[in-house]
Amino acid sequence: MKKGETVSFRLKSLPGVLSVFIVLLLAGCGYHLRQSGRPLGLKIQSLAVPMVKSPASTLGFEGEFTKIIREEFISHSSLELVSRDKADAILMASVSRINTRAIGYDITRNTFQDHTINYQVTNKRRIWVRVDARLIDRKSGALVWQEKDIREQADFVVSQNPLETRYNRQLAVRSMARNVASRLFALTMERF
Repeated sequence: MKKGETVSFRLKSLPGVLSVFIVLLLAGCGYHLRQSGRPLGLKIQSLAVPMVKSPASTLGFEGEFTKIIREEFISHSSLELVSRDKADAILMASVSRINTRAIGYDITRNTFQDHTINYQVTNKRRIWVRVDARLIDRKSGALVWQEKDIREQADFVVSQNPLETRYNRQLAVRSMARNVASRLFALTMERF
């Protein structure tokens, strides 16, 4: 047999060998194909997502976080969202901390009676949040999973118009809520 023929034979069988290797690798790591819309390794048909809690000093966005978390499960799973007393599992989330700080400034220079004064005016802020969450089996009270200190952040533009600034902040909060919701969804549905 010539050397070129041996190489040719090996190249033809390479896709088959790779396919077998990939199947064995996936089977070895515990990965399983999930039934559409159902959590892996968790037998629940319904889920309750109570209002997200937060410290009293940061009220006002709990409804937005709760709504977006619920929408994540409604749009990407076949779990029924129900009240706490009817649910198989309860997904509880609470904001442990939320802060904002200035990250961008405009400099305004004013001259009055031969004195020049420079003012820094905030034009951009960063908001960040820390969330603790857990999934509880309602019937047994057992903790299914718990994740502490989920961190998200987003930036928003500060305008001279307070309504525009408030709207920009709300968009930043929604962005953080979507990221938190995706994480909670993965923890619940895609565990392996």
